[in-house]
Amino acid sequence: MFFMEFFRQHNKCQHNHITPDMECGYCPDCGEFVQNEWYIVRCSCCGVKRKAMLRNGEVVAQEGFCHNCGGKEVIVEKLPAINFIDIQFAVLVKRVLKSEVVTNFTQCWEEKTLNIPKLLPLFR
Repeated sequence: MFFMEFFRQHNKCQHNHITPDMECGYCPDCGEFVQNEWYIVRCSCCGVKRKAMLRNGEVVAQEGFCHNCGGKEVIVEKLPAINFIDIQFAVLVKRVLKSEVVTNFTQCWEEKTLNIPKLLPLFR
């Protein structure tokens, strides 16, 4: 029974309509409020940027050691905004925020005949 649950595919929403250029928004597939967070990994010894990846929901470095100094320890930094220099090193985490955190945010989706949702402008 345990093996069946382990290998069973969990149908979680991937929030594909929340694009990396958006800061946050409601996912039209599941209705959750999703915030995009960018993280970068640096070597703790020399501070060189290393390529990051997600492993089991945790931000880690792709390689096991730093190519500059050989160190294995890393520092994970959350970026306030992504820029074009850090895009090749950074990793995007789509975090679902609970309804208590979300206040005064309204978003509407326009339906088209091609079934491609388009975000309407935000009015506050």
